[in-house]
This record gives sequence, C-alpha cells and structure tokens, in this order.
Amino acid sequence: MADTLVPESTLPYPPVHKDKKFVVLSDWDGTITTRDSNDYMTDNLGFGKEKRREGNLEILSGRATFRDAFREMLESVSANGHTFEECKTLLRRDIKLDSGFKDFYAWCKANDIPVIIVSSGMAPIIRAVLSKLVGEEDASEIEIIANDAIVHPNGRWEIKYRHPSSGFGHDKSQAILPYGDLVEPPTLFFFGDGVSDISAAKHADVLFVKTKDDGENDLAAYCTREGIRHVLFDDFAKALPVVQAVVRGEKSVEDVVGAV
Repeated sequence: MADTLVPESTLPYPPVHKDKKFVVLSDWDGTITTRDSNDYMTDNLGFGKEKRREGNLEILSGRATFRDAFREMLESVSANGHTFEECKTLLRRDIKLDSGFKDFYAWCKANDIPVIIVSSGMAPIIRAVLSKLVGEEDASEIEIIANDAIVHPNGRWEIKYRHPSSGFGHDKSQAILPYGDLVEPPTLFFFGDGVSDISAAKHADVLFVKTKDDGENDLAAYCTREGIRHVLFDDFAKALPVVQAVVRGEKSVEDVVGAV
C-alpha cells in the first residue's frame, strides 16, 4: 500500500523543526479525539456505519485506496444535503477530547516539544473543533497538516486532498520523512489509530497505536500483520509517562518499543 514516488502536495507544509530533540506528530480523529469525526458524519449523516466499515476493511485488505473510499464517505454526507457549516456545528457539539490530551500537550509545551496534528481529515473542521476543545490560544499554536475542503456555491462540498496522486490522499509519511534528512534528526513520536495512519506507521521512532472499545482497531491489526513495532495506549494519560521516560533518558527507544 505504499507509493514509490514522492507525491506532489497541493497544500503548503509548515517548516520542519530543525532545532528540536523530540517531536510529537499525531493523528486527530479518534486519536486526540474520542471518536472519528468523519466516521461520525458518515454514520449519522451519510450512507451509514455498515457501508463505512465495509470500506475501511477494503482499505485494510489492500483492495481499495484510502483516497477513494474516504471520498465516497464524505460525498455521501454532502449528497444527503448536509452543508459544510452544518457539519462543523454538529462536530463542535458532539466530538470530545481524549481525557489525557490537555495534560499531555501542556507537558510537551513546557518542555519545548512541538505537537503537530497530521490528519487525513479537513483542516477547517479540525481547527473549528480543536479551538472549542482546547481553547483558542493553544489551538492557534498547534500546527495542522491535513487536507482541505472545497465548498461550492450550491452548498455542495468536497474534500481537497493534499496528495491527490497518492492512494492515501494525504501521505502522512511526507510529514515525517524530512526529519530523517536533518544532520541531527529528532526522536519522533507518532500517535494513530486507524487506516489513515498506515502511510506513517513504519516511519516513526516510537509508534503509539490507540486501542478502542468498539473493536475498530485497524492500525493495530495492520501493524501486527506487517510486523511493525508499536506501543498500545488507550488515552494520552497512559502514553505520557512513556514519552517522559524517553525524553528524560530513563528509557531508550528500543526499551519502549521492544521486540515485535
């Protein structure tokens, strides 16, 4: 499921943090939040959970690309007459923050560790929900690398992919790989949970994979199948001590990820 060529980006990237020893990159939907906003829209406003899960499993098996299946999900919401502003309002009301994220972010901020959201969702929705959940000040300081949205005059809307030539739509590895080219690369922590994180999974120094009670643990299944070492966590309060141990030099990356 990997693209061999570097995909051209239709959207700009923030500068690489060249002077940092540690960098945190995290998926947004279902990782920093307790539920995936795009799944929530699709299940409640689009073609429903059953068809959405069929698409997720097709992606996991390699029979469909994330780009195409995800576009179909979102198109089903727009086709049902739900405007982009309506969707933002719904998600600001219903999407909740991981209970440990605020403390995790506060510790990273206090220790000069950038936290960057790397998402296959749409930046305008992420920014709208993030500002409600963590406040305008912190939200303005968190970089977001994501897709965008196009809203048409008739009210219909669609996703604008960062990497339309890639089967991922947004190849998250492209947010990680530039750090490896630095003279002194930082230790990279990546947090994810689902099929949208497959492109990033093997490129972080420490990969945290979120587990969910609903059984939709697609990234964990992928990593197990592909032999990608990872650390399971169910909220950021559990992940923080692991990150602290590495940052303080109490544990090495190898200590944390262990053997497959």
